[in-house]
Amino acid sequence: MLPQNMGSETNIKLPFSFIFFSLIALVFSQSILLIKGQMMIDGSFRIPAIWSAAHLLVLGWALMAAMGAMYQLVPVAFLTKIWNEKFGFVQFFITAAGIISFSGMLYLAPQKALIPGILTLLGILMFLFQMVMTLRRQAKPNILTAFVGTALFCLFGTIFMGITLIYCLKTGVGANHYQSIFKTHLLMGVTGWFTLLIFGFSYKMVPMFSLSHGFTMVHAKYVYGIYVSGLAIIAISFFNDSTFLLKIGVFLLFAGFSIFSWHISIIIKKRLKKNLDKPFTFALTAIALGNFIHLAAFILIWSTHFSTLVGPLVYAYLLLWIVLSIVGYLFKIVPFLWWTYKYRKEIGKSKVPSLKEMMDEKIVVPLFSSFIIAVIAIFSSLAFKSALLFNIGQCILSIIFILIAICILRVLKK
Repeated sequence: MLPQNMGSETNIKLPFSFIFFSLIALVFSQSILLIKGQMMIDGSFRIPAIWSAAHLLVLGWALMAAMGAMYQLVPVAFLTKIWNEKFGFVQFFITAAGIISFSGMLYLAPQKALIPGILTLLGILMFLFQMVMTLRRQAKPNILTAFVGTALFCLFGTIFMGITLIYCLKTGVGANHYQSIFKTHLLMGVTGWFTLLIFGFSYKMVPMFSLSHGFTMVHAKYVYGIYVSGLAIIAISFFNDSTFLLKIGVFLLFAGFSIFSWHISIIIKKRLKKNLDKPFTFALTAIALGNFIHLAAFILIWSTHFSTLVGPLVYAYLLLWIVLSIVGYLFKIVPFLWWTYKYRKEIGKSKVPSLKEMMDEKIVVPLFSSFIIAVIAIFSSLAFKSALLFNIGQCILSIIFILIAICILRVLKK
């Protein structure tokens, strides 16, 4: 159960605006992959259609969902109100317009994506400014501040390098460093921004959803130090082309993620809640899957086949760790937000539905299990270059994402 003040901290229309947009972007991203994704079978990841689908998934779905969640969770995690809610709505419309035009231009004419990219950058910079001004109000910074603050820094770096890549394509300036910038852009966006953000808020949400008490937070400092060191070393390796540094960096990412997984297991063992909710259980499953992918990356980096498996590994990391984590938490957060918004004034005055009744958990296990199986099928199709397996997996995954969006939207009818 989330704190009872959670729903009143932020105007519910603000986080829901981001979440609704993210659901639409999610469906469109999968539609593009269903139609054009077969090109990835031959290892062709850097083509306009895949760029568009990837940015709709990462920016339109994951980033916008994360922004919406942060507008609601930051006040809870840091005990401070959002700096300016009206500014947040303006930021939403600018960011949404930027992502739509940017993804569309990547599909139609990537060389003309600079202006839409700058509009997207403006929206994200506004979000960063909002969060910085909000976090400044925190009475006493803690390790969660470090995770979220560094994640926001990685987000800025990701977008800045993305704009730089478009500038390189348009003008040819810096072409010698294009590959290094591209790899760092991917690193900071996937393992920097999203992973550090999920780490930080997991330390708040896991105890909430499991009713855990009496655990230590010492491990979190090691998670932060080791994982961020790994990010920095890998980024350096991209620019000096050092395989040795790359291997050290990948090991540090695996070590940091492993300590995080171990720490979360310690927190879960301290729980008072005997039976964990099913969506939350799958969010925990995402941690195990993310840890396994880190291990696989560290093992494979010693192999000559690593370069051919980078694309499939990044895909698995995005879907099985980041997307599964976000969806698992959304299935808990959205029902609570709507329940609090709609029924808080009626509690004690009339009969209201229970929080359990806001989301049909019977569909969670088959839906999320099918999601995992479909992603593994697509990963296998990319690794073994099977067009048939890709089409089957992507078709199933597209249907699952539509069902996920419907499940979340149906909460509003409760």
